[in-house]
Amino acid sequence: MTWFVERGIGEQRAIDVRKGHIIATRLLWPDELYAGYIADAQLIARQTGSSRGTVRFANGEEALVDRLPREASEGRTMRFEVTRAAIRETRRSKLAHARLTDKASQTPDLAEQLRKEGIRAEPVHAFPTEGWEEIVSEALEGQIAFPGGALQLSPTPAMTLIDIDGSLRGRELALAAVKPIARALRLFDLGGSIGIDFPTLETKAARKEVDQALEAALSGWLHERTAMNGFGFVQIVTRMTGPSLLHRAEGQRNRLLSRQLLRRAEYITSPGMILLTAHPAVLAHISTNDLTELARRTGREIRCEQSSHLAIEAGFAQSVSL
Repeated sequence: MTWFVERGIGEQRAIDVRKGHIIATRLLWPDELYAGYIADAQLIARQTGSSRGTVRFANGEEALVDRLPREASEGRTMRFEVTRAAIRETRRSKLAHARLTDKASQTPDLAEQLRKEGIRAEPVHAFPTEGWEEIVSEALEGQIAFPGGALQLSPTPAMTLIDIDGSLRGRELALAAVKPIARALRLFDLGGSIGIDFPTLETKAARKEVDQALEAALSGWLHERTAMNGFGFVQIVTRMTGPSLLHRAEGQRNRLLSRQLLRRAEYITSPGMILLTAHPAVLAHISTNDLTELARRTGREIRCEQSSHLAIEAGFAQSVSL
């Protein structure tokens, strides 16, 4: 199994390709704390008598920590390993989690992270197959259509919910949704607690049939899950080390779109200056350093043009005559 890794501007992307199709993705934004990041941080808050506290890393981002030793007082600098990245939601953000460590400082890139998991990772200039933009678009829409129905995916503070709707009858709709659900879990790199609301099935035999189909579709994907209850609900729990693509589309939409715009610009082959045109809210997430790096990679002059009339998702990159 080989994953392909693009080291893009402001983000690193990885895909698992089987038979010419992307079946799983990973996404890392290296300027944010992420699982596996090890560095010194300052303890900025700790309640008396508690082993929990809050630390601040050099980039200004904060993380929750526990199991602090008694002698660890506010203001002290210690070394921590991030175990889960921050999860940014529409109305609030959950801080990253970290723990004390005596390991050397590390900032592993996405390829290194995959290799630590025993996965072969091959850095590439551009992915060998298409499909990345379509996957991002599905995450932005929060919907995946399939013959006879559609999945509606909604990240909530408690769990990611998957609702199933369609024109098929209950049993047929539930069975038809199983493979698209398994696809979405891998494509969006979903983790944590996931609730699936299947159509209500009246018989135990029908519920068991869907359970077995789901077990087969999720074979090889590490998780635990409940059997379908009488209301058609199934809960899945799996390891979560950071935001899924769906969470980024929900809580960091404009930044996700800005990275997408830079990716399009980087792979323009026609001659001329590169012009980025997008809504101001998207361009606000593209820094001077990002533009300098884009110019270095492409060897082109780069200009940006704001258009408040454009939809947030409608930004585009093109080559124009000087």
